[in-house]
Amino acid sequence: MVRVGVVGYGVIGQRLADGVALQKDMELIGVSDVGPTLAVQALKEKGMPYDFYLALPEGENELARYDVPVSGSLPDLVQKCDIILDATSAGVGEQNKKLYAEYGKRAIFQGGEKTSVADVFFHGYANYDAGLDRQFLKLTSCNTTGLIRAVDCLHRAMGIENVIITIVRRVADPGDYHRGLTNALEVEPVPNHQAEDLMLIMPDIKATGTLVHTPVTHGHVITVIAKPKRETTKQEIVDLFRAHPRIKVVRIEDGFLGNASLFRYARDLGNPRGDMYEIAVWDETVTVFEGQIIFVVNIPQEAVVIPETIDGIRASMSMQSDGDEAVCLTNRYLKLGG
Repeated sequence: MVRVGVVGYGVIGQRLADGVALQKDMELIGVSDVGPTLAVQALKEKGMPYDFYLALPEGENELARYDVPVSGSLPDLVQKCDIILDATSAGVGEQNKKLYAEYGKRAIFQGGEKTSVADVFFHGYANYDAGLDRQFLKLTSCNTTGLIRAVDCLHRAMGIENVIITIVRRVADPGDYHRGLTNALEVEPVPNHQAEDLMLIMPDIKATGTLVHTPVTHGHVITVIAKPKRETTKQEIVDLFRAHPRIKVVRIEDGFLGNASLFRYARDLGNPRGDMYEIAVWDETVTVFEGQIIFVVNIPQEAVVIPETIDGIRASMSMQSDGDEAVCLTNRYLKLGG
C-alpha cells in the first residue's frame, strides 16, 4: 500500500485527495494547506474525512477560530508518506521540493510549475515508461493533458505526423476573482505552450497552435487538426474515441451544445462538484477533410488531470512496470470506461 499525501487543498488538491482515496492500492495519509480556506472549512463541515496538516505555523490561530483539527505540520505529513502530490500555487511547489528532497521523498507537481522542477514531464498514456522509478514528476496542464489523450489515442492506431490546435480557454476556475470581471477576448502569440508541451511529451509529432482567453469558467474547448500517416474515416476515429476510457463522445443533437451542457450533465449525474475526469469529443465535429482529421474537444479543467496524476504515482513508485496495466488500474478505481 503506497502512502500518499496531498499538499495544497484547493481546486486540484481536493480532487486529488478524492481520487487517491478511491484507489484500492493506495492510502491517503492526509492533506495540507496554509489555513482555513473555504475548501478546508468544507472539509471540517464534512466531518474531516481526511487528516489535515498545517503548511505554515502562522495559520494556527486562524484554524483554531474555525475549530479545524490539525494532525501535524507539513514536515510531519511528508515524513509519513511515500509520495507527495503537490497542488500548490505556481512557484510554491518549487520551494516545497526542497523539503521533499530533504526527507528523500518522491513528489508529483502540477502543470503550473516550471518543467525544470521535475525529472520527467509526465503523461500516463503517452510516456508512462519515462516516469518509472523517478523521484520528481510534473504533470502537463489541463489543456495539454486532454489534448495528449486524444492525440495519443489516434497516434497509437494510425500514427500522427503533426497537429494544429486552437484553444478557446476559460479565463478562471469557478469561484475565482483574481482575474477580475471581464468582457473581452485575449489572444496569445503562436505557438501556445500546449503545442510545445505536446512535443516534449510526444517528440515524434510536430505541433503548433493558437490560444484565445474567454471570460467563461466551465471548461476549455480545443479544435484539433491532425495529419494521420494513413487514410482513415470518421467512423474509425469515432470508434477509437468511444473505446478510450478517458474520452466521452457526445452529440450536439442530444443536447450537448457546449461546455456548460457538459458541466450541467455532470451535476445531473451526481458527480461530486460536477466533475468529469473524461474529455468530451463532439461527434458532429469529427471530420476527415483533405486527408486531415478535424475534431473539437471539451476539457473539464478542474478534474481532467486527476487520472494522469494517479498514473504518475504508479510510475514513480514502480507499482506497475507496464503503462497499459497501470492506466487500467487507475481507470478501474475511478470507474472510468465502464
